[in-house]
Amino acid sequence: MQIEGTRFGAIEISDDHVITFADGLPGLPGEQWGLVTTDENSPFFWLQSIEDAEVAIPVTSPWLFFGDYQVKVSDDEASRLGLGESGDAYIVCVVRAAEALDDFTVNLVSPLVINASSRQGRQVLNDAGGYSVRHPLFSEVELDEVQPTRSAVPATAAGG
Repeated sequence: MQIEGTRFGAIEISDDHVITFADGLPGLPGEQWGLVTTDENSPFFWLQSIEDAEVAIPVTSPWLFFGDYQVKVSDDEASRLGLGESGDAYIVCVVRAAEALDDFTVNLVSPLVINASSRQGRQVLNDAGGYSVRHPLFSEVELDEVQPTRSAVPATAAGG
């Protein structure tokens, strides 16, 4: 499907790359989202709303910035997502961008957990504890030290 977004213009997202957040995302409209990257070398992706072209939020793989980050999903949440093993999940965290890189933060308390097979997602409360909603993103690494890996890049459409 083609989305005419306000941030990226026309982008193509194949149906098999659409993620459904059946319960929605807190404070955001819609249930259907596409994970979009315009540069596979960037550690940042965009969660683009399929239903509202004006809504896109930046996300990232937390392990690119915090090697020892842990996510513990409750049995109830894992069951709701149909997750059997941790390898079934793709996890990203919402980034709060700012003018200065030092002011970028990431929500490590409530990651977005996506069943990689069914493409069903939920924002969950991380039972690991000890994290903050506005954790400084560059507290452990500098941007030029972040090395995105093939496994960290979402398998979705590229924007133009």
